[in-house]
Amino acid sequence: MKYRGIIFDLDGVICHTDKYHYQAWKQVADQLGIYFDETINNRLRGVSRMESFEIILERYDGAMSEEEKERYTAEKNEIYKELLKNMSPADLAPEVKATMDELRKRGLKLAIGSSSRNACFILGQLGLDGYFDAVSDGNQITHSKPDPEVFLLAAKLIHEKPEDCLVVEDARAGLMAAKAGGMDGAGIGDASDCELAAYHLKSFEELLEACNS
Repeated sequence: MKYRGIIFDLDGVICHTDKYHYQAWKQVADQLGIYFDETINNRLRGVSRMESFEIILERYDGAMSEEEKERYTAEKNEIYKELLKNMSPADLAPEVKATMDELRKRGLKLAIGSSSRNACFILGQLGLDGYFDAVSDGNQITHSKPDPEVFLLAAKLIHEKPEDCLVVEDARAGLMAAKAGGMDGAGIGDASDCELAAYHLKSFEELLEACNS
């Protein structure tokens, strides 16, 4: 088999939390009188909370101190976490779980590589607490995607060389990070047609064929 480990982004790959991010950021943006829509929200995928807020502030006319930025991003996170309580194992698609189970049966190590600081909470809500061999998330890194740090840490945690790992991503920034870290990337969802991807997945199950190639 070509790979020894599979590193999954979380949001948009294992599950879909975009609507919760959008609702939380929308509440903060509305407070500040900043125009915010789903197109702008798409720019926030794969980047850190503070970097996301900086993108939102591009449409803000006033000045904001670092302390105020910290306060608003913390508020966004509290709103987001409250919304995440609506998630359950029903939000984990059967084909996602079946595919991951098959990959594990084949002897592959599975890891999460996510910029989210709420990754472990989300996994718990999905019924995947303790399922992965390693979780590399926003609490352990200092550089967000497209920096490869989160994926390099995941590879290290599963004791595999980066070149022996395949990254599954739904965002261009994530595929850039995989390439920067010396890893192949499989694009899915919005990234399925990205030229940076070594594999273009139209469905999650196609990952099984990619790992056999």
